Amino acid sequence: PEAARLGSGMRVCRRMVEFVRPHSGSILLATLAAVSYAALDAATYVLLIPFVDALFVSGGVAARSSGDNAAQAILDATVYSWVDLTGDPLIAIERIIVLILCAFLFKNVFAFTRGYVLARAEQGVSRDLRDAVYDHLLDLDLGFFARTRTGQIVSRLTTEIEQFRTLVTREVGRLFSSIFEFLAALAFMLLISWKLTLAAFLVIPMAMGVWGPLVHILRRRDRRAVDLGAELNAHIVETVSGVRLVKSSSAEEVERGRFHRLTADYYRHFMKAESARSLAAPMTEVLAALGTAVILWYGARLVVTGEVTGAQFVGFLGLSLKLYAPVKNVAKFPAVAQPGLVAAERVFEFLDTNAKITDSPDARVIKGFDREIVYDRVSFSYHQGTSVLRDLSFRVPRGTVLALVGPSGAGKSTVVDLLSRFFEVSSGSISIDGVDVRDVRVSDLRSLMAVVAQEAVLFHDTVARNIAYGRPGATADEVMAASHAANAHEFIVGLPDGYDTVVGERGMELSGGERQRIAIARAILRDAPILIFDEATSALDTESERLIQDALARLVEGRTVLVIAHRLSTVQRADQILVLENGSLVEYGDHETLLAQSGRYRALYDLQFGLTPLVW
Repeated sequence: PEAARLGSGMRVCRRMVEFVRPHSGSILLATLAAVSYAALDAATYVLLIPFVDALFVSGGVAARSSGDNAAQAILDATVYSWVDLTGDPLIAIERIIVLILCAFLFKNVFAFTRGYVLARAEQGVSRDLRDAVYDHLLDLDLGFFARTRTGQIVSRLTTEIEQFRTLVTREVGRLFSSIFEFLAALAFMLLISWKLTLAAFLVIPMAMGVWGPLVHILRRRDRRAVDLGAELNAHIVETVSGVRLVKSSSAEEVERGRFHRLTADYYRHFMKAESARSLAAPMTEVLAALGTAVILWYGARLVVTGEVTGAQFVGFLGLSLKLYAPVKNVAKFPAVAQPGLVAAERVFEFLDTNAKITDSPDARVIKGFDREIVYDRVSFSYHQGTSVLRDLSFRVPRGTVLALVGPSGAGKSTVVDLLSRFFEVSSGSISIDGVDVRDVRVSDLRSLMAVVAQEAVLFHDTVARNIAYGRPGATADEVMAASHAANAHEFIVGLPDGYDTVVGERGMELSGGERQRIAIARAILRDAPILIFDEATSALDTESERLIQDALARLVEGRTVLVIAHRLSTVQRADQILVLENGSLVEYGDHETLLAQSGRYRALYDLQFGLTPLVW
């Protein structure tokens, strides 16, 4: 299991690098700024040595710090060549303060540069990853959306990408900054006294090892917390989407109970992870105090024996105290990285989900439809062993109207979904003009079709853009002509902003009939040779149905039409009617022929038109 976890972690890291690499220039600049910041930050503590010398030592150069070490040699060649301790000590102190101020000024310039450039990199990584997830989302087949809750998908695009961004830029950036600060402080400490440095490092390995046993626990707990966070998102999306049903069913208390149980579960698991993570600060502080005590005790001995001066010891002590912050950041990185690693795993799992509907390597280009659509012994199953369609065969000549009727669950919608390649046939084939739809580019295939569904799909955008959705380059005159043909122009111009009126989420600012006429206008503007109607008038009042039937009559002229019918009054003029039951074709013919057969179609007809008495 440990090897598997390491392998998984390495794979996640390699995938992270793929998204970080395009921003390597910004990251390199941020790294250089971090190195410069670390060096100047450590230098400010080293400048305490000449400051203490100038403040407490008198009697000239010979009386000041006389330790024989590399730090002293560097100070002699730099600071002491400009700061004259043999003269007025106040002037020397003023010059040293100027040096300290300059170090702080430039240090913070580099801190700003590091922060700004790193923010640009992290937002770039976040943007690229979010674009990749969204692009992949649009490539996935409908089966994926049937299997996956909407809130889980939204969580990938929002919460988990933010956690990923925090890890690959902020936390990793903090890690490297801490490493640079550690190395800079270590270098100056070694220059002052390697013995004191060794004493300081007696405690540091213990600080680094504090988090080791906690990492595995945190990884498991963080995974559960992230999963529950996605469940919370999914529940919120479902509740908002179905708020009408919740209120009409007086189910507010039921939904409150479900949500409260989820939040309580999330809270419990999140706090379990935080209880382990929160051990970082106190344990590291205790170790830091222990290390400081060791340095104070051993450093005092070195000062008494004359191996280091008091001023050098003060500078070393400042550096050693500065050392523990980067040590703490490095030590706790495996723990704080866990939420980001878990989120990255989930995002990459999503990106690795294969799109089942793709173009074949030698996919053909198809630009039109000339002869016929053929279903040849088509069978389909959503799940292994559960047949939805069985050995279905029929032809749809160009320019004809084909109606699909039958009880709910008979497979009517699946028949047209297979033609659009929203799903792939399990066996058999569907061809257009003799070409199997699996051998045609998906974009070309779907460009031949326009769909008017029972529930019109509108986006939170203007009326004009919703009509032009299938043809984004359409002119205003073309949009208006399509709306005229769909009997929609009159009500559109009566809206507050006419064609520029925003229809609201899912078009909720409009009535059902108005939404449907906009959908028909969109189909008219698309001008596709194959039309698919999924009972486009079943949920409308009589007046709206009359207007829409009139618009549909103009829309179908010269086109091949597949109608999914629930009300048989809408299909009586179809050229051919297929009656489906349990996924099989049980009858076919025109309206009069099927009535004369007194079979399944006749039974449905008599039931709908009140010719069969109801038994209560």
